[in-house]
Amino acid sequence: MKKQLTTLLRERRHRRVRAKITGTAERPRLVIFRSLQGVSLQVINDVAGTTLVSASYKDIKAKHNTVTEAAQVGTLVAERCTKKGVTVVVFDRGGYQYHGKVKAAADAAREAGLQF
Repeated sequence: MKKQLTTLLRERRHRRVRAKITGTAERPRLVIFRSLQGVSLQVINDVAGTTLVSASYKDIKAKHNTVTEAAQVGTLVAERCTKKGVTVVVFDRGGYQYHGKVKAAADAAREAGLQF
């Protein structure tokens, strides 16, 4: 029961965040998803309904779900964004608290050249 409640509360927080944040062609949305296995990031244009760039723990061949590997995923998605010509994004934390893996991925993406 507790797992269902925490998932429900996170989804409610995510809906509140998504009501205010929308990705456009000029400024797409960088969304994070955490699971027990790892972290994945996507850059999405909500107007066109397309995913421009994505990166996950599978791309870096992660063995463990750690903060440093979340930072590596953030760096990878930023590198892929610069190749596509995307430099400015809107960060969508997905209903998660902004600490730990979420913060590490966002900070690494900023250091690699994304602005948000």
